[in-house]
Amino acid sequence: MLIDTHCHLHSSRFKKDLRDVVARAVDAGVTQMIAVGCDVESSRQAVAIAEAHPEVYATVGVHPCYVMEVTQPDWLEQIQTLAQHPLVVALGEMGLDYHHAPPEGTSWETYKSVQADFFRRQMDLAFSLHKNIVVHQRNSLADAVTMVSEFNGRLSAQFHCFIDSWAQAQPLLEQGHVISFTGITTYPQAPEVLQCAVDATAGSFMLETDSPYLSPQAKRGQRCEPAFVRNTAEAIAAARGVTLEMLAHETSQRARDFFGL
Repeated sequence: MLIDTHCHLHSSRFKKDLRDVVARAVDAGVTQMIAVGCDVESSRQAVAIAEAHPEVYATVGVHPCYVMEVTQPDWLEQIQTLAQHPLVVALGEMGLDYHHAPPEGTSWETYKSVQADFFRRQMDLAFSLHKNIVVHQRNSLADAVTMVSEFNGRLSAQFHCFIDSWAQAQPLLEQGHVISFTGITTYPQAPEVLQCAVDATAGSFMLETDSPYLSPQAKRGQRCEPAFVRNTAEAIAAARGVTLEMLAHETSQRARDFFGL
């Protein structure tokens, strides 16, 4: 019924009970999950998890916060090899992050430049492989949009964990991209995010947990897991004045179309 389009199942926080985590998600009506890689190793782990669990697919890529840690000169070739696995449905998580400070000894100018280089090279690869991308854009939406726009018409992007306004989202959708909402939509201190989910046109967005992070309000203080996407769906459905079943159908169909599930 529901699809968690962005979860980090490779996280060490799931190491001891991953099989139970997946089972709880299925019991909650989350029939499919996208395990998202953040670097070469976690991308490899995401693929292995997808191989072990029929409910799970994978994405592969290098997150902007990890670009300075990549030492393999053939990192992109390794991502390319992983991306050709039949269970890999997109490239990412990639993008720009201006929230977290650069590593000690690295200037912001250098950090942003390296992030942009990794981002562009991964988008080039995604285009060559005919795959869509998962975009991280924390405190960097304008620059991320500018970079993605170079590929408009050639690939589509999921702007994951979207926390900006519907006015900012609309141009992205007109260009063939999609946004997705996390448990942040349920936070009392973030009413603007829920408002964006209310204003969004039907079928224009997807749902995610970003687990093990961003537990919805009803689960605050707990490790987030894919089953909790149901809490986010229930909150958005109530705010939009539609049934959970209708919202699940709309968001899941959008996810199936985007990821080719």
